[in-house]
Amino acid sequence: MREVRHAHSTCEPAEQSRESGCGGGGGKGVAKGNTASETRSGRRAGSGVSNPLVRVRQAARRDRKMRFTALLHHVDLARLEAAFRAVRPKAAPGVDGVTWEEYEQDLQRNLVGLHDRIHSGRYRASPSRRVYIAKADGRRRPLGIATLEDKIVQRAVVEVLNAVFEEDFVNFSYGFRPGRSQHMALDALAVGIQRKRVNWVLDLDIKEFFSSLNHQWLVRFLEYRIADKRLLRLIEKWLRAGVVENGEWAETTVGSPQGASASPLLANVYLHHVFDLWAQWWRNHNAHGDVIVVRFADDAIVGFQAEDDARRFLADLRERFAKFGLELHPDKTRLIEFGWFAAVNRSRRGEGKPETFSFLGFTHLCATGKKGFFWVRRVTDKRRMAANLREINTEAKRRRHQPIPDQGQWLRSFDATTQGRSPAR
Repeated sequence: MREVRHAHSTCEPAEQSRESGCGGGGGKGVAKGNTASETRSGRRAGSGVSNPLVRVRQAARRDRKMRFTALLHHVDLARLEAAFRAVRPKAAPGVDGVTWEEYEQDLQRNLVGLHDRIHSGRYRASPSRRVYIAKADGRRRPLGIATLEDKIVQRAVVEVLNAVFEEDFVNFSYGFRPGRSQHMALDALAVGIQRKRVNWVLDLDIKEFFSSLNHQWLVRFLEYRIADKRLLRLIEKWLRAGVVENGEWAETTVGSPQGASASPLLANVYLHHVFDLWAQWWRNHNAHGDVIVVRFADDAIVGFQAEDDARRFLADLRERFAKFGLELHPDKTRLIEFGWFAAVNRSRRGEGKPETFSFLGFTHLCATGKKGFFWVRRVTDKRRMAANLREINTEAKRRRHQPIPDQGQWLRSFDATTQGRSPAR
């Protein structure tokens, strides 16, 4: 492992920090049991592989400005095979139609060939096959299905990159990170609102986030830590491979396919620089009261003690996002009065009950316990539940002629939705 001990700043202000963001002003008062905990060593390509990335993690932790010049050699045959084993055998094939079972029939030869192409520079990324899934609000979400070999390489590369970036990511970031989950994000949010003097909640919705990632900025953010040109070229190949829809190829000049194995990490790197580090800086330098932050991928909730802080943060964030090709959804981004005194204050003004907000499939409400204490109540979002039930019903009818064990395996795959993934098709 070789490294260059210098780095260039790609977004200002962006102080590299791991202070907890959920607990409020200055990163204090974290949610017990999750926000202060260390994440595991990185998203594993699969089980059964020795992890020589410990030294990479240790170096990344020791020197937050270190740029790693030699990482691609960690994408070895063992890691590629583990990545293959981690791909769901029934996952939909990409544009080449190659299935997991077909690839396994001559696995060693296939992996040796893939390994040789990666390290000789002859590897070529394939375009993603575009499909659509229904969203809870009735719209359709575009997904990009990569070819099996692209999935394998992306999983292996993500594991290597996680060894570096997991040492940088802030503690209020939960989405698609090893050792973290949606439920941990929900718990951290509830604890933050209940322990801090939160009176206002900003529900952030980034408009078409995965389709809006600026490739040039993303590469610059990666280069803050990664100086291995071969690894960076791999990522650029995936970004520029294009998409195929109804048999027609289309160029991709912005965005990263939602559904690709590498996209969650790339999204976290992008928002780490564009949002996370900036939000920490803003809280430490501009806020007059407590501020809490919880982000899961492109969904984020920010709580404020002072309404003025909330409105200034929102205005500054719009300007910040515009610099990096992002935009807050004008209809779905909401600032609401929510917290300990919301019910009392609104009643005093004759405005009725506090508004609610949805986060990660749950509607959050202001509630009062038997002893009169405020607490955050969560109920399953009705639209999300209805959409899930419709999806289960439709897919169950399609699969009714399959063997019972296969149907059972598919039903169990719905547990994956609690980790932010779609069930197998």
